[in-house]
Amino acid sequence: MSRILYSTLFTVALAVMSTACSEKPAPAAETKAVVDPNLVVLTPELEANIKTGVVSEIQFVDTLRIPGRIQVDEQYESRAGASITGRISTLDVNLGDEVKAGQRLATIKSTELAQFQLNYIKASQQVQLQTKAVDRARQLLEADVISQAELQRREGELHAANAEVNAARDQLLVLGMAPGNISKLGLQNSGMSTSQVNSKITGTVIARKARLGQVVAPAEELFVIADLSHVWAVAEIPEQQIAHIKEGQSLNIEVPALDDAELTGTLAFVGDIVNPATRTVMARANISNNKMLLKPDMLITILLEAKPETVIAIPSTAVVRENNADHVFAQTLKSKQYKLLPVTLGRTYDGKKEVLQGLQPGDQIVLDGAFHVNNERKRKEME
Repeated sequence: MSRILYSTLFTVALAVMSTACSEKPAPAAETKAVVDPNLVVLTPELEANIKTGVVSEIQFVDTLRIPGRIQVDEQYESRAGASITGRISTLDVNLGDEVKAGQRLATIKSTELAQFQLNYIKASQQVQLQTKAVDRARQLLEADVISQAELQRREGELHAANAEVNAARDQLLVLGMAPGNISKLGLQNSGMSTSQVNSKITGTVIARKARLGQVVAPAEELFVIADLSHVWAVAEIPEQQIAHIKEGQSLNIEVPALDDAELTGTLAFVGDIVNPATRTVMARANISNNKMLLKPDMLITILLEAKPETVIAIPSTAVVRENNADHVFAQTLKSKQYKLLPVTLGRTYDGKKEVLQGLQPGDQIVLDGAFHVNNERKRKEME
């Protein structure tokens, strides 16, 4: 019985050994190394075309773009009005006309003026009478007909008459009458019931509030004349930047209405008070307008250098645009291996871009030629 059992076991063992020898072992699964597509190892060829270095901080001076407008230079502006109550009988200029200093703008007919002229005529006649009386008194004194006291009395009356005519003359000058016309009053002994409104400067009529037949008073403004070859650029400066601007500073001005033409000016005035509503300070620049291209109330943009700031910045040549985002190549732990990293950038200044997120001072990156490295990365990715 045992002999049969041993025989059976031996047969089974031979069968198992035969089966095991006939089957080949299964090959081991091949494992492929995973390569990060954002990694690039610098080859000697690449190193020859790029520049690497560390990220650093710079003094960033931003350019403030401050909205403003063109204003008339008040030093070259004149307002003309009636010097006496009356009615406008003629208008000699229209809005936009060029006028010369002394040119007539309008004529006003006034009964009040006629009364002042009559006072002057009476005073002039009185001077003539008193002058004759003094001459006669001197002759009588020489003939020993009157006393010295009588001559002195008549001379006093002449002085009083001269004072009255001078006062009447001054009144007519204040009312706008020309000295030549006043002198004619005394010679003709007849008044002219009209007064002229004349321009005091050479310039452009930028406002006309007068109407034919309008009754006007001395307090009313009828015309505004301005020499527009000199204008002001006015803007409200944020109070945080006021400490960094000063009078006499040069600035640039963009004019959208003139296809963003850039003009230059000089900061002539910085306000002494802060507007509590806007937290700004009014500033004014003098602008030459010889070509007469700038118009009052035209909108402009004033460009000013802002307060310097310390920021992290990188050259523009270090930036790579991928998938509508900004990236740089930063060094990994291996010396010649660089990885494409996303960064958030801000303002641009002097060929450099401000880094808001993604880098720190001292990080090693590709500063110049980043597009060469990116091309190599894309080539490797396609293999």
